[in-house]
Amino acid sequence: MSELTCIVCPRGCLLKVMEGTAGYLVTGNACPRGVPYAVREMTDPRRMVTSSARIEGAVHRRLPVKTSKDIPKGLVLRVCEEIGRLVVQAPVEAGDVIIRDVLGTGSDVIASRTMERVP
Repeated sequence: MSELTCIVCPRGCLLKVMEGTAGYLVTGNACPRGVPYAVREMTDPRRMVTSSARIEGAVHRRLPVKTSKDIPKGLVLRVCEEIGRLVVQAPVEAGDVIIRDVLGTGSDVIASRTMERVP
């Protein structure tokens, strides 16, 4: 049996998940959204990545970035390594794609902030 804290809504239910022959049995959820969350967390855990990349020609030296959607949990460190190798050139608009389809995940790394070019 595994225990998870549900993060789908603000309630933060303590979910108990047991694997059976017919799938997963989830208890402790106050709303129906906890069941799919628990099953997905047990079968295919995913995470959003937020980080910062180096930027040249801007007032700040770091550009906040994030993935456009969640990625497999096992690839989080590799995605962070890819971001760490970047040197972005200003100007950048919030939402600009910095790395398209990072590591073949189907998720882009996008800028979280606009940074103008400075002399």
